[in-house]
Amino acid sequence: MALTTRPNLVKSLQTAFRRGAPFDHHELATLGGSSVLAHHYFKSGRLARLGRGVFMFPNDTLRREDCLKFLSSRVPGFHVGGKTALAWRGIRHNLPTREPLSLWGEGKTRLPDWFQKLFPSRYTARNPLAKLPKNFGLQPLPETPDGVLVSVPERALLEMLSEVGVHQGIEEARNIMEGARALRPEVLATLLKNCPRVKVAWLCVRWAEELNLPWATAAKKAVGNRLGQSRWTARFKDGTTLVLKP
Repeated sequence: MALTTRPNLVKSLQTAFRRGAPFDHHELATLGGSSVLAHHYFKSGRLARLGRGVFMFPNDTLRREDCLKFLSSRVPGFHVGGKTALAWRGIRHNLPTREPLSLWGEGKTRLPDWFQKLFPSRYTARNPLAKLPKNFGLQPLPETPDGVLVSVPERALLEMLSEVGVHQGIEEARNIMEGARALRPEVLATLLKNCPRVKVAWLCVRWAEELNLPWATAAKKAVGNRLGQSRWTARFKDGTTLVLKP
């Protein structure tokens, strides 16, 4: 049995894929290659294996953007969100150099070991905006129009607030939110109207009022009477307690 219908798969790969990008056996198949041939090229040193069925060119340096694009084609709803999206869009507060990437998607998945080793990340499938159309509030960064989807600031803020008490500290979240002064009220209002998470709505409205953010009134109007007139109290896993007054 022939290993491939193409005489030189590696040469075809070098033409089809950029340096710095991973590729898998499905992409090899589109170029006429088989898993048997890929294994042969790996054993002979013409391909390097990252994980099961995933390869790169030998002595290559994988780029973060290309790796994220690779994952986005395999994980439904995949995007960069939360605190990472805010930082990438210019809203940050003393972001540590090795802060894990905040990655989001639909349904549970396990990020590949090779990716986690290169780019430590935390994946979240708890979508606080499940009522909205798919990809609402998701856009590539202006400098990479063909890149991975990244939450716009308004969506990223609500994603970060949904993580408060889970993976996100209270004080840091509030400090980051204080820098989110230029949010678009109409976009934020749409997001809040379709956000069923009480914690997210409470934090967004009450902190916006306390911080005197320009869009605080629009946020409160969008939430309406959902918060009620009583205080909201939550005790988190780390032992901290958050009390928000009406």
